[in-house]
Amino acid sequence: MTALSGARRPGRRAARLRENLVGWAFIGPNLVLLSVFLLVPILWAVQLSFQETRGFGDPEWVGGANYARMVADPVFWQTLGNTVLFTVVTVPVEMALGLGLAVLLDGVLPARRTWRTMLVLPMVISGVASAMIAVILFTEANGLVNKVLRALGLGAVPWQSDGAFAMVSVIVTMIWLRVGLNMIIYLAGLQSVSPELHEAAELDGAGAWQRFRSITVPLVGPSTFFLLVLNVIASFQVFDLVFVLTGGGPGYSTSVLGTYAYRNGFQIREQGYGAALGVVILVVTLAFTVVQWRTNRTRDLTE
Repeated sequence: MTALSGARRPGRRAARLRENLVGWAFIGPNLVLLSVFLLVPILWAVQLSFQETRGFGDPEWVGGANYARMVADPVFWQTLGNTVLFTVVTVPVEMALGLGLAVLLDGVLPARRTWRTMLVLPMVISGVASAMIAVILFTEANGLVNKVLRALGLGAVPWQSDGAFAMVSVIVTMIWLRVGLNMIIYLAGLQSVSPELHEAAELDGAGAWQRFRSITVPLVGPSTFFLLVLNVIASFQVFDLVFVLTGGGPGYSTSVLGTYAYRNGFQIREQGYGAALGVVILVVTLAFTVVQWRTNRTRDLTE
């Protein structure tokens, strides 16, 4: 019996080696592409954040000067404040609308397939194309929104010359773009909720709001946490919509970290400072990713 087991071990080792080689053969090309187009640019940006260069001549090492400049830069704090405001306003609204629409489309709403298609449609349009649609809607002189307001006897809104209204136009457009994704994730979460729970609660006299608050909301908790982290990361990385719709203006009233980093890195060519701003965005997104990973791991171990 022992001799037979010893004879089988080399065969098992060879099979395991073949499996490992096949696995590496599948993921090898992806690892190469990931290293070339993601890891190398990140490491290069981190190195650049400690240098001063305008794209000409040899870069000069300046240590943490770019980060010290960032701390003393009032525009950086304004763009950071705009990014936080954008995140605080858009994320809860996107999630609340997504959950509400998912409940409606999972229930008795007629023409559910048509509504789902309409809500998901913005997801298949590129960010730049969506921003161009928003430009047509919110142009101050002859945009569709102001035309409707004038037709109703109301005054035109200064969507482009007033910073507060410009930020409102950015927020409204972003909510329109993302609510479909939130709805899809919540719809998937609702599929795991047993209908018997709602039927039992209804027999006990619970109303629709009570069932929603006591059954639906707690049971879609994992979807809520996933969307929270996903939306926060996406909000800190927002760029194309703001860049096309307002360009960060008027002034810096709608400038966010992404557009400010682009302005420094590619428009006024202070590439070291732009790279330092990019590193800040990377650190924030990594922090939320670590929170998601640790929380999911803790929940899995508990379950």
